[in-house]
Amino acid sequence: MNVVKLVKPCVLEMMGLVFVIPGFFVAISRLVGTNSCWLKKQKDLLAPEKQEAGDKVMWTSGLVFGRGEGIIGLETEHGTLHIKLLPDCSPLSVKYILELLALRHCAGCHFYRAESRGQSWDAQGKHIKDASFGPPFAIVQGILEAQGMIFNKIPSEYCPTIRRGSVAWVGSGPEFFISLANHEEWKNSYTVFGFVLPEDLMIAEKIAQLPTKSDVWNNINVSVLENPVPLRIQRMKTSVL
Repeated sequence: MNVVKLVKPCVLEMMGLVFVIPGFFVAISRLVGTNSCWLKKQKDLLAPEKQEAGDKVMWTSGLVFGRGEGIIGLETEHGTLHIKLLPDCSPLSVKYILELLALRHCAGCHFYRAESRGQSWDAQGKHIKDASFGPPFAIVQGILEAQGMIFNKIPSEYCPTIRRGSVAWVGSGPEFFISLANHEEWKNSYTVFGFVLPEDLMIAEKIAQLPTKSDVWNNINVSVLENPVPLRIQRMKTSVL
């Protein structure tokens, strides 16, 4: 079945009803006096139908992925980082990632900053009592912007706090980072749009150990990779969950 009718009032559609069934878009009835909603299944979750918004449009964007779905890969020379996207938390961010994926290239995408957990966080990402909160800051940072692609700033979409494996934007993007530790001290300062599958965190840890040189950004000491690590965004053909 490609369309499912819901009987709950549509007034709640943007407060959770959108995310009822994985792989569906929500449809809102525009007929006066009706409280019907539908969910429309998508053929390809990583290339969904382009949706509009507004009173004149019935189908609106509300995609959510189920278990083993919505996973992309960031391929590097050190291995592929499998990332589970979070459209329920950050739909605008995921929309941008899917647009980038559709280009089938990511020329210009790379990691350029790498900082280990140092003596401040343990192997599980837990902060060590009385240790500093950096530097180093336990992140690998890069940019997701393909050459020739016009980038529009992504509005803040605060959802979970930064945990080990979180993938988040720096500001409004396209700079992003992967966290190697739990950063409760950052609270909700960053938009998290995905997380690295646990078995791939060793790849991010490896990148964090590559040779770096010191630099100062806005009075903050940082570690910049001597040789940036190119990356390529790719869709995963099969489920890895």
